Amino acid sequence: MKSLEILLRPFCKGGVALLFLALLMAACNGKPEKAQPENAAEAEEVNDTTVYGVCGEGTSMHSLELITSAGDTLVYTLLDQDAETEVETPSDVKGGLMAGDKMAVTGHKTADELVADRVINVTSLLGHWTSIDKNFTIEEGGTVHSAVKAETNPWTSWKILNGSLLLNRDTFAIDGLSADSLYLENANGIFTFKRQK
Repeated sequence: MKSLEILLRPFCKGGVALLFLALLMAACNGKPEKAQPENAAEAEEVNDTTVYGVCGEGTSMHSLELITSAGDTLVYTLLDQDAETEVETPSDVKGGLMAGDKMAVTGHKTADELVADRVINVTSLLGHWTSIDKNFTIEEGGTVHSAVKAETNPWTSWKILNGSLLLNRDTFAIDGLSADSLYLENANGIFTFKRQK
């Protein structure tokens, strides 16, 4: 018994520390902690309600014929703000409607029809855009190339998600899109770009 007491004596002096260490190891249960994303929104994958396709020949002033990427033909009604009708939310068309152009459409279904909420002409969006501090090219396939070598955080990718333009992780509303200008807006302000030929 005396020899057991002699063997345990060094452990008794540091017994409190050993006990704490044993409890700590038991609490961890040997499992490494999983890294948590900084932003809870990043943890969830956002469901994209955008329908992609090509503007069809049957498109008119108040109707968009969309041939989807899956080969289906959908006809969306385009609502405009008219003094005679009480349209609460007119369809927002950015970049025009040209047969054969690629389109990204968000909308909703009523009792009798599909109504376009937002239409983005992706073909019009593609191209070389410049501003005071940005000089970039939006290319088909989701790639962005920056022509400014000294830029600290250049955009390298893009996509349309639920009617908004995502450049890397920056989300923008497209306020205007024409043959020669692009207006993007987010919480930091409105950004104006001119098309470089």
